[in-house]
Amino acid sequence: MVKPKRSAADLLHEARSRERSACIPEAITSYEAAIAAGSANDERAVLAEALRRLAIVRHHRNETAAARELCGKSYDVACALGNDVLAAEALNTMGALALRTGAIDDARAHFRRALKRGGHSRELLARIEQNLGILANIRGELAAAVAHYEASVAAYLATNNEHGCATTYVNLGIAHTDLGQYDRADEYFSKSFEIAERASDAHLQGLCLVNHAEAHFMRGRYDEARRNAESALAIFDQIDSRTDKSEAYKTIGMVYRETGRPALAESRLRTAIELAVSAGSVLNEAEAARELALLMQAMGRNQDALTLLSQAHRLFGRLDARVDLIYVGGKVSELETTYFDVVREWGQSIESADSYTYGHCERVAQRALAVARPPTLDATTQTTIRLGAYLHDLGKVRVPHEILNKPGPLTREEFEIVQMHPIWGLELLASVEFPWDLKPIIRWHHERYDGTGYPDRLSGDEIPVAAQIVGIVDVYDAITTARSYRPAMSHDAAMAEIERCRGWWSEAVYEAFLNSRVAELPSDMRAPSLLAETIRKP
Repeated sequence: MVKPKRSAADLLHEARSRERSACIPEAITSYEAAIAAGSANDERAVLAEALRRLAIVRHHRNETAAARELCGKSYDVACALGNDVLAAEALNTMGALALRTGAIDDARAHFRRALKRGGHSRELLARIEQNLGILANIRGELAAAVAHYEASVAAYLATNNEHGCATTYVNLGIAHTDLGQYDRADEYFSKSFEIAERASDAHLQGLCLVNHAEAHFMRGRYDEARRNAESALAIFDQIDSRTDKSEAYKTIGMVYRETGRPALAESRLRTAIELAVSAGSVLNEAEAARELALLMQAMGRNQDALTLLSQAHRLFGRLDARVDLIYVGGKVSELETTYFDVVREWGQSIESADSYTYGHCERVAQRALAVARPPTLDATTQTTIRLGAYLHDLGKVRVPHEILNKPGPLTREEFEIVQMHPIWGLELLASVEFPWDLKPIIRWHHERYDGTGYPDRLSGDEIPVAAQIVGIVDVYDAITTARSYRPAMSHDAAMAEIERCRGWWSEAVYEAFLNSRVAELPSDMRAPSLLAETIRKP
């Protein structure tokens, strides 16, 4: 007996069921069979939907080009059929694909076309409202995002689409986590998970678990966070979603970091980075690198921390052009705050051994910013000067303690050792590719305009302005602070000494220093910083 051929509609229903059960290879086979049957039997409405659904599955497997092609075919079939709703469904999915790859303008255009063509469909309206909520999230407009998500839920409820509500509940949970409204986030994640279980939707269950894990983490509920993330990881591993696995590994690593298990934390966070790279997820790679940097900072591995933070900063810079479902400006601001914290804490760990110089680099940084105030120099240059000031004496960690703290004059040989600290500083940072041009400050803050400085005997405008600014305030702070071999100079005496040495800096830098009113800055700034250089003759 010949087995009757199955309809495209039956095959599509089977594919959806297998997709929700996380049987992805089987789902793909069923979708492809539905597409073949739809083409052969002229079931064009089913064909359009099967093409669109397969596009979504391909996208989840990081097959972006194939997903776009399938979605385009779905749109063409729907247009030929004259079905506005199916055409709008394809446009909405095209918008979602564009969102995931950071093509924000394209996404917005697709959503608007979808709304215009099929907005009368409540089901479609619900999905478009959800995507508009994601766009609001990208801009950091969380209140607007919540409003769009709530409109999406209302539209889903009007059509009795419980599963659609569940997908939006996840986004509401994420938004309320970002708003710090954790109880409401818990409610949304729990509601979504219950529905996902009833629908046997494995991927949605995983999304609920991994995002709820982050909410638990933010509240310090580390056991719950780890359990949720591990359960999500098991699901994502089954459906081979590397981007989502990266997110789960990142959360597990963060939990291990905060609960005092650094080896496990490092292993999980490095796995998160590797998975993100293999999946092409720049966002996940950047965020995992930042979390690993925080671990390195806590372990006192400051050079590794700065390397990772620089890597994350470059990745977020790429996202600023792509915008990968995040508010990039806020992420970069948060990252740069962490960068400053690592630099300052590193300085504190070095400088705290010397009561004479503790606080020197913080004062140099603040005074250098006063000299470099706008409109003289732009914000990027000011950031460069601030970080360069924190790190300018890093190389002194290699100078023997007995030389740094010698109560009398240095011998020529000892002074030659001290003069190596700018070069040693660069050697310690050789592997760090900073987002800012700090290294000239570190190497050349002791160069002099008249050519008598070190280590390279630069002169005139060969010396960058940023290095000159750090250099002049470095001298001022050194001579107005007590040392083991001499008392501190008064402000007036120090200014007279700087006047005597004014040939060390350009006229513009010298005048900017005089106009900066450095004496008005607090004299007891003792925030974390680095070892001080002093005017000390052999």
